[in-house]
Amino acid sequence: MGVKIWLPFPVLLLAIPYPVLLPVAAAFTPSLDSDFTFTLPAGQKECFYQPMPLKASLEIEYQVLDGAGLDIDFHLASPQGRTLVFEQRKSDGVHTIETEDGDYMFCFDNTFSTISEKVIFFELILDNMGEQVQEQEDWKKYITGTDMLDMKLEDILESINSIKARLSKSGHIQTLLRAFEARDRNIQESNFDRVNFWSMVNLVVMVVVSAIQVYMLKSLFEDKRKSRT
Repeated sequence: MGVKIWLPFPVLLLAIPYPVLLPVAAAFTPSLDSDFTFTLPAGQKECFYQPMPLKASLEIEYQVLDGAGLDIDFHLASPQGRTLVFEQRKSDGVHTIETEDGDYMFCFDNTFSTISEKVIFFELILDNMGEQVQEQEDWKKYITGTDMLDMKLEDILESINSIKARLSKSGHIQTLLRAFEARDRNIQESNFDRVNFWSMVNLVVMVVVSAIQVYMLKSLFEDKRKSRT
């Protein structure tokens, strides 16, 4: 049975999967961009809920960092329960939607796997949450005599918002690069273990074959005639 986790904006709260008895919560610092990495055991499904206002933007990006096949089933549903995205056996994905008022649900399903657990990374990017207008109004309350300034308040706000957007984009790219690096490292370590294992198997086979060949050659040159007295 799947685990359902509610993500109240702007703090993401995580509930521990079903087999774990101790309740533990992990929280992110208040931000419009949040990311998380968790382990999904084999045969289990885990769901998250994110409250969203009307006409905002919700972007979800996920990657499978480790686990056999590097694949997972992904499901995104609207507050009314309507399926927006459904993907099967995917290693990564990016989805952006314009939201309605309510709780959006997105689930990661590993029930098709009976042995391998999956390490999953996902990131939420929330835009147009209605806070930017309020921040601008707060600025205007503390500034008087804007006609005497060389630069208008709107120009200052535009420059600040541009810098904020670029910094947010840089952080987003760095987070994705770290996720790609983690997945590539896991793949390399898995390949390294496989190469070592099959190298040992080949070595054992070569030793056994060499011993058999030596024995057979030696048996060909043995004098099997019996001497009579």
